[in-house]
Amino acid sequence: MFIEHLQLTNYRNYESLTLDFSPKINVFIGENAQGKTNVMESIYVLAMAKSHRTSNDKELIRWQADYGKIDGVVQNRYGSFPMELSVTKKGKKGKINHLEQTKLSNYIGQMNVVMFAPEDLNVVKGSPQIRRRFIDMEIGQISPVYLHELLTFQKLLKQRNHLLKINQGKQQIDDVLFAIYTEQYIQSAVQIIRKRLQFIQLLQDWAEKIHSGISRGLEKLTIQYRATSGLNPEWNDDEMATYLEKKLAEVRKRELERGITLVGPHRDDLQFLVNDYDVQTYGSQGQQRTTALSLKLAEIELIKQETKEAPILLLDDVLSELDDYRQSHLLNTIQGEVQTFVTTTSVDGIHHETIQHAKMFHVKQGVIETQ
Repeated sequence: MFIEHLQLTNYRNYESLTLDFSPKINVFIGENAQGKTNVMESIYVLAMAKSHRTSNDKELIRWQADYGKIDGVVQNRYGSFPMELSVTKKGKKGKINHLEQTKLSNYIGQMNVVMFAPEDLNVVKGSPQIRRRFIDMEIGQISPVYLHELLTFQKLLKQRNHLLKINQGKQQIDDVLFAIYTEQYIQSAVQIIRKRLQFIQLLQDWAEKIHSGISRGLEKLTIQYRATSGLNPEWNDDEMATYLEKKLAEVRKRELERGITLVGPHRDDLQFLVNDYDVQTYGSQGQQRTTALSLKLAEIELIKQETKEAPILLLDDVLSELDDYRQSHLLNTIQGEVQTFVTTTSVDGIHHETIQHAKMFHVKQGVIETQ
């Protein structure tokens, strides 16, 4: 899979921009704050209908414009097709083959991307929220059903939290509606946890092999799902639901004190172990970067396995964060097989033949020239 053509209208600093890409490597060179990352972000937004940099869609619209629009022509094994995402102050609309999609969950997954930026190192060393977002976004690309289930879960969580909030400070809550919400919440939570566990097992299979290769066989990477409830991943759905019901009953008093739901997938986390040590707490910076790189390369392989298409790889100012060995491992892996976009201030420090044969785009003050 690759993107052939991109057109931006009123997107970030670009009033109008049209670009044609190589199906292999595309490198955007320029100083910081010139507009390189905006192009990279637009490809990600076209695929995922949301930015990796901001949760406020209005920031994507050019200053004083009423709307922003991203158009792309994507090639997969069946042929080429147009994609379009429009952003207004009222919301977003996506089109595939000129047909508007009634739900964005139907839109996502048509074009698969893997983003690797310096902030992705935070998947390993950052907050649980970052890791939950990572897993939800990646599952959503290969399973549109998951996005629908996630929206259902978030709606039920919001409704349950609302009732806890208005009853905050009480000793107990005798509300039929609350009991109904709790039952629905548990069933939805089990579905989310089940999908996450299945995804992590697939990711583990790839990441363990890749990490072993990068570390020259000296390290073993293990990915674990850490449920706040303490449930056992080996349980079936009914056993999980019974256990969650029990845990929610145990924390009911604390939930009423705080006015929020304290147990569920919205509070779960991932843990990365290298040779059985928590890499977030005990790992060196090199081990943390190797873990992040292994995850990204595993994502590529997993998406290929599940969709039968290689995803598009977006490397936003990340090569400078990797030493020569990890750079080479990354570029050797994607060479000739994965369409890749790279942003960098200079290619001088990147000694790899893949970069030497790339299509070059020079970016200066929002103007892009092709070499």
